[in-house]
Amino acid sequence: MTDGTNLNGTPPARYSRRPFPPYRYLPFQGDRGRPHPRNDPGGHAYHADEDYLPHFAPADWPTCEPYLYGVDLFNYGYYWEAHEAWEAVWLAAGDRSTRCGVFVQGLIQLAAAQLKRVIGSQSGARSLTAAGCEKLAVADGLFLGIEVAALIAAAQHCLRDDGDQFPLIVLQFPARGENG
Repeated sequence: MTDGTNLNGTPPARYSRRPFPPYRYLPFQGDRGRPHPRNDPGGHAYHADEDYLPHFAPADWPTCEPYLYGVDLFNYGYYWEAHEAWEAVWLAAGDRSTRCGVFVQGLIQLAAAQLKRVIGSQSGARSLTAAGCEKLAVADGLFLGIEVAALIAAAQHCLRDDGDQFPLIVLQFPARGENG
């Protein structure tokens, strides 16, 4: 999936308008062509302004650019970058003190788990998938546009199969006039 296609070979839906970074950062790979995005002067996010959200509530997700961009990054295999995009959302949601914050932390951990899979750390992928799924389970049904049980099942399935399949997040937007 890290080539930008889903399991059927077609590109996943895009939810934001932000362009993707020029490369996917893979830590501990020693790839000079893919320097640390924030710490290295050659990094794709070096000196870039970080997203700041004063507040994030569950009803905000359909119009929250950092949240939507994080989903795009995740679905296209930019797992380190997805973690970074969701960090602002997590902090604005109340980090560990709210159900929404815990859920977003679960998304961050799922992104980190996929990154661990890509770089070959299966034990890290297993522990982060378990922790992420546990946090996602604080919600049920449809939360932040995500069918929670389906995402948890997909993450667990992809980890069990340990192949080249990665979970995708498919957002379900509320009908006009509804809160999400």
